[in-house]
Amino acid sequence: MIEKDDLKQHVPFITDSRLLEAMSREGKVIEIDKGQSIMEPGQFIKMVPVILDGSIKVLRMDEEGRELFLYYLEPGQTCALSLTCCSASKPSEIKAVAEEKTRILAIPVLKHEQWTDEFKQWKDYVSTTYQSRFQEMLATLDAVAFKRMDERLMRYIVTKMKQAKANELHTTHQEIATELGTSREVVSRLLKQLEKKRWIELGRNVIYIRDDFEELISK
Repeated sequence: MIEKDDLKQHVPFITDSRLLEAMSREGKVIEIDKGQSIMEPGQFIKMVPVILDGSIKVLRMDEEGRELFLYYLEPGQTCALSLTCCSASKPSEIKAVAEEKTRILAIPVLKHEQWTDEFKQWKDYVSTTYQSRFQEMLATLDAVAFKRMDERLMRYIVTKMKQAKANELHTTHQEIATELGTSREVVSRLLKQLEKKRWIELGRNVIYIRDDFEELISK
């Protein structure tokens, strides 16, 4: 359980006192370690996760186990694809992994369905979630279909910088390759090209990025 006043800090856009009380009463706070999965393909979804602290990485997996990064969930957000699956009583088609130590408020599926009818702000929250995640997935689809891998890699770096709120990315070339759906060799080659331009500096499992990196790739 989370106190109502504490919950307000995490979902400031929800002002309906009755809804906040219901979320506080019915929701269960769950702590997730970095790298821990909260959702796997084929798993039936029994709760709607509302992110309190930290971030969640949402991935799509093909039949061969290859992963494609879709979007991040930040504090105050929930997952549109999990909402779709739980509303249709279908198993999950995505994988969701904690990008860092994360806390979520787990809302039971039955309460989500009840609140959609009972609370306008919950219904609006769900609708906004669908819209924003749909736009992010379209951007991912456009990148896969129409952009070169070097463009996708640079945009990926910008996204990770903003998500981490830092100019250092602690990751491996293989992890980047997995999320972009390519090989480690391709990622390593492209990163070395960026290093030659002095846009980044490569370390052991870390990438140091210039402050003006986003400006440079937009020129």
